[in-house]
Amino acid sequence: MPPNASPDLATSFLEQPLDNPLMNAAGVWCTLAAQLDALVESSAGALVTKSCTLSRRDGNAEPRYRALPLGSINSMGLPNEGYAYYLDYAACHDYERKPLFVSVSGLSLDDNLTIVAALREAVLPAFLELNLSCPNVEGKPQPGYDFEAMDQFLAEVATAYRRPFGVKLPPYFDFVHFDTAAEILNRYDNLAFITCINSIGNGLVIDTDSESTVIRPKDGFGGLGGDYVLPTALANVNAFYRRCPGKTIIGCGGVQTGAHVFQHLLAGATLVQVGTALHEEGPSIFDRLQHELRELMAKKGYSRIEEFRGRLKTL
Repeated sequence: MPPNASPDLATSFLEQPLDNPLMNAAGVWCTLAAQLDALVESSAGALVTKSCTLSRRDGNAEPRYRALPLGSINSMGLPNEGYAYYLDYAACHDYERKPLFVSVSGLSLDDNLTIVAALREAVLPAFLELNLSCPNVEGKPQPGYDFEAMDQFLAEVATAYRRPFGVKLPPYFDFVHFDTAAEILNRYDNLAFITCINSIGNGLVIDTDSESTVIRPKDGFGGLGGDYVLPTALANVNAFYRRCPGKTIIGCGGVQTGAHVFQHLLAGATLVQVGTALHEEGPSIFDRLQHELRELMAKKGYSRIEEFRGRLKTL
C-alpha cells in the first residue's frame, strides 16, 4: 500500500457495489421507518429490516432485553410492524444510495410463502433474508434445527421466489451439523447468501443479588449476543465459507471492534452485521468500526479487503 494511503473498504455483494461491508443485524435499529432512515444516514454500507411476520406483533413481555458485561441476552419475540409496513418502506427506498435487505420470519410455512410472494410481486431490488433461526418465539421451534423441515422450507421458497435470496441460520456446534446443513443449502442455486449466526438460543443469566432471572419471557431463557458468541459466529462463518463455495457469507455475532470485523472477513464473510454493540452504541458505531478497521488494515499493509478476505491461516 502506498505511504499515507487510506485502505479502501469498498466491496460488492451479488455484484452490487457497497461503500463498506458493515450493516445492522436484523432486529437492531430497524423496527420503525425512522430507525431504518437513521441507518441510511449512517455510514453503514447496507441495512436490513426487522424480521417481519404476516401481521404486526408486540412481541414478548418486558423486560425482554438486558445488556451484560460480555454482551446481551434477549427474548424479544419478533416485535414488528407486519410485512406490509416493510414492503412499503422497501418500495420507497433509494437503492442507488444503499442496498436494503428485507428479513422475513413468518410463523409458519404458509405465512412465509405469502410474504415471499408479495415481495416477489413487488419486483423490488431488495435482498430477501429468510430467518430460519429466531429462538425467542414461545412455542415455535427454529426451522434451522430441523433439517428435514428446513429442506422442505427451502424447496418451497426457492420455487416460489425464483430470485436470489438468502437465509439467516442458527449457530451449529458439531461438524456433522455443518455438513448436513451445507448439503441442504447447496441444493438450491438461487439461495445466494448465508448469514451466520443468529443469537445462541436459550441461555440463562441469573442475578446473584436478587436470585432472579434478568428477563421475563420464557422463565428467563433468551438468546445470547456480544462477546459470548464471537467464537461461535466465526466458526460458523468459516465452516459455511468452506462448505458452500458458491454462496456469499454474511457474518454476524460478537462484533464490537474493527478487529472483530477483520476476523469475520478473514473467516470468509463478505458483509458483517452488528447487533448488540449497535443496540448499545447507536448508528455512530459504524464510523468507529470503519476507522478501526482501516487502522488495522494499514498496520498490516492491506489496501483492499479482498487481499485478506477468506484467507484464514490454520496451524
